[in-house]
Amino acid sequence: MTFQEIKDIFYNAVWKQNPGIVQLLGLCPLLAVSSTVVNGVSLGLATTLVMTVSSGTIAPIRNYIPNEIRIPVFILIIAVLVTVVQYLMNAYMYGLFIVLGIFIPLIVTNCIVLARVEAFASRNAALPSALDGMAMGLGLTAVLGVLGAMREVIGKGTLFSGIDLALGDGAKSWVLHVIPDYHGFLIAILPPGAFIGLGLLIAAHNWFNLRAAARRKAATTESAASASVAA
Repeated sequence: MTFQEIKDIFYNAVWKQNPGIVQLLGLCPLLAVSSTVVNGVSLGLATTLVMTVSSGTIAPIRNYIPNEIRIPVFILIIAVLVTVVQYLMNAYMYGLFIVLGIFIPLIVTNCIVLARVEAFASRNAALPSALDGMAMGLGLTAVLGVLGAMREVIGKGTLFSGIDLALGDGAKSWVLHVIPDYHGFLIAILPPGAFIGLGLLIAAHNWFNLRAAARRKAATTESAASASVAA
């Protein structure tokens, strides 16, 4: 693979076809788990790991799977990987495992994972498929992290609340009190806050795209005008 191909994969996954704010896939965990940065990023990284390994595993065997049973086989592979992730979190991050709860095993049914395996890994080689799965997962993780940060700061006045659940008691001092003596804004950490926050992220993404398109159009018009004058 060339550097440009790798760059295109990550640009497409993180910005152009971001699963969280463009494709709007996996809204259930996206809205339910993004109440804090730690919760959102943790589930995002778990999903990234599953997407990377599942895409890299399915791509080499795609030609050996009968077309009639490809979806059940894909789901079986994803389920095995999710079970491994679930047991690892249960063993080494039990507090976080309890907080995330049902949303860890629900990665199996997350349409982001299965859709990307079906759309990309089943049609490409192992390395590009693994990179695509990683990029898509990181794109989702970025949305979960930003949305979690927005909701946590507005709702609690803190950042990285609950980081000790992932990294141990020694990480408790890493919690940032962004707004001291803040009494909280409850709606931000409730489901309505998730919908409002996601809507703002989608609006910001669309605004940047429109602004970039306007700049490109202006540059094209200016180039055409300069060429006309020169002629």
